[in-house]
Amino acid sequence: MEQMIIKGLEGITVAATNISLVDGDHGRLVYRAYWAKDLALQHDFEEVCYLLWHGRLPNEIELKKLKNDFREQRRLPAHLVELLKILPENMPMMSVIRTCISAMGDGSYQWPPKVEEAIKITAVLPTIIAARSHLLKGENVIDPHETLDHVANFLYMLNGEIPLGAHSKVLNAYFVLTMEHGMNASTFSSRVIASTESDIVSAITGAIGAMKGPLHGGAPSEVTAMLDEIGSKENAEGWIREQLEKGKKLMGFGHRIYKTRDPRAEALKEMTSQLTKEDPWLDLAVHVEAEAIRLLEEYKPGRKLYTNVEFYAAAVLRAVNMPAELFTPTFTSSRVAGWTANVMEQSLDNRIYRPSSLYNGGMPKD
Repeated sequence: MEQMIIKGLEGITVAATNISLVDGDHGRLVYRAYWAKDLALQHDFEEVCYLLWHGRLPNEIELKKLKNDFREQRRLPAHLVELLKILPENMPMMSVIRTCISAMGDGSYQWPPKVEEAIKITAVLPTIIAARSHLLKGENVIDPHETLDHVANFLYMLNGEIPLGAHSKVLNAYFVLTMEHGMNASTFSSRVIASTESDIVSAITGAIGAMKGPLHGGAPSEVTAMLDEIGSKENAEGWIREQLEKGKKLMGFGHRIYKTRDPRAEALKEMTSQLTKEDPWLDLAVHVEAEAIRLLEEYKPGRKLYTNVEFYAAAVLRAVNMPAELFTPTFTSSRVAGWTANVMEQSLDNRIYRPSSLYNGGMPKD
């Protein structure tokens, strides 16, 4: 009987999980029995980390402790400061992150993984990004703020200024909406490594390596380039018509999994729509989306092509003055919460992953 090969394991169920549901047919994203959209609009990143790690939202005392733990753990250990200084200047930021997280793996990290370890890794990752950014520019590294929450502190460390409340709020929504998304390539990588009973640092290092690949962690920089080229509301319709008449693809529209509206894009749209009066860039993005959806239906009727999360991710990251080269690292800063949750869940009912392969080579002649 001929053996069937499912390339990429597409459609193959490899684990049971309580962490998230990605329902592409109906455009739904759920984190532990909560709509991800509602969490993004109503809760801080740290609260949703607690939800993913513990299975419930924290009470006031638990949240206060978690935020304090984040503040204590986000300072760079001395050896990481030295490592950041000696890594080659042309080393990509994702490679820098991967190397630094790996360098955290001293003997204190053991199987099974612990929440305290997840906090350490999640808290320090934005500090690595910000410190490396300043060092590459020959600038002094900005220490973490003593009182700001996780997302606001990231913006502070990058820019050296207390961020606008609107910017912290919209970036927090982005972090929450991208922190977990089912059995994607990087999450699967983390669970495979964890299934060998390796430590959480090794699992997250592997996940970062998977995220670095352009087919998975590709930044929404092409959406930013599109919006830059359009430039103004007045140019939107003409520019979009020209692209569609040439048969070109509009960046940020359509999704491999979601056959209807991407719930993450819907949540970011709701958030950004409240801020368009404060930010012309977000105002342009909302207008371009409306024009594009209208014209896509005109040129490609019945295809139901809507904005995906990359469209509004580009709008959000540009609005908070995030350099394009930090788009994927910023995505990684949010997704690490989901990776660590999956690694801990894997340890609860572990079995090493050992799929089969089909040998197509020759046999010995004798």
